[in-house]
Amino acid sequence: MTADAAAREPAEAGVEEAARRPDGAEEAARKSDGVEEAARKSDGAEEAARFHTLLKVFEGRPAATAGRGKDPVNEPMIRHWCEAMGDANPAYTGPDAIAPPTMLQAWTMGGFSGHTDRSSAYDELFALLDGAGFTSVVATDCEQEYLRPLRPGDAITFDALIESVSPRKTTKLGTGHFVTTRMDVHANGDLAGTHRFRILKYAPAAPPRIRPGRPAQPKAQRPRPVINRDNQGFWDGVRDHKLLIQRCTACATLRFPWLPGCNACASPEWDTVEASGEGTVFSYVVMHHPPFPAFDPPYAVALVELAEGVRTVSNITGVPYDKVRIGMSVRLEFLRVDDDLELPVFRGSEG
Repeated sequence: MTADAAAREPAEAGVEEAARRPDGAEEAARKSDGVEEAARKSDGAEEAARFHTLLKVFEGRPAATAGRGKDPVNEPMIRHWCEAMGDANPAYTGPDAIAPPTMLQAWTMGGFSGHTDRSSAYDELFALLDGAGFTSVVATDCEQEYLRPLRPGDAITFDALIESVSPRKTTKLGTGHFVTTRMDVHANGDLAGTHRFRILKYAPAAPPRIRPGRPAQPKAQRPRPVINRDNQGFWDGVRDHKLLIQRCTACATLRFPWLPGCNACASPEWDTVEASGEGTVFSYVVMHHPPFPAFDPPYAVALVELAEGVRTVSNITGVPYDKVRIGMSVRLEFLRVDDDLELPVFRGSEG
């Protein structure tokens, strides 16, 4: 007798005993369903363990060997990065400029044409996951370690390996495996940094079934803002349909979001100016996953540059999510979310 069969035998005996008792048919049916469900879970766990054993064979195998960056570290790419990020740090300009450390991965990217130095192990791992039904992929997080700064002219090389493949995990997106790769980035032969990148290869979860006659769940409430003494004035302005920007009274620097002190001169003294409400989309993302209660994806979230020069994150209303574009003109409006919450948002125009 197998261990699985031995585990089921007492439970099945309990089902038969329940069926012999008066009015025990319903209880017997429930116990029978429980036995079957337990058996399915046991079989599924064994299958998942066997499959994970196949995946773990790939741990430690190279994902890329002696890869070469398509361009040396260069000033134009540094400038474009800093403009996109709004980073005016003087360390990234001038004759002694260095590259922003967070650009580490940018120097190794293959672009649309890709790299020719990726190993077969990575493709084999993905083929195995795809064949088991884990056909979707989403990036989950990355970790970077910086060992020395990169400077214009540095030649970039890299090696990568498959560091780990997780056991089967169930997430809101679906069930799958986390795959972590580690890349060691070299500049002129010296180790400059390490980049770990983690993805989830998963089978999308089926949408929840709504049983006929079951009352619909009330829509979740939108998250409440955290209001404290440092930003109370901002929310007082929203209540009065004003978008207030802090202004340092020592150096006149505008700042947003609100801070207790000036990030330019450190003065704690400030007053406010009211934004005109005009702005443009500086950057944006379209949110598809993961879904959040009270939000209906897909929807656009933009970094809006106000006419005054500061930027704020906001929803874009008035246009479909797929019509939002960088440079689009937007206008401030106030959205009544519910009886207790009103938020500043920006209305776009396709014209």
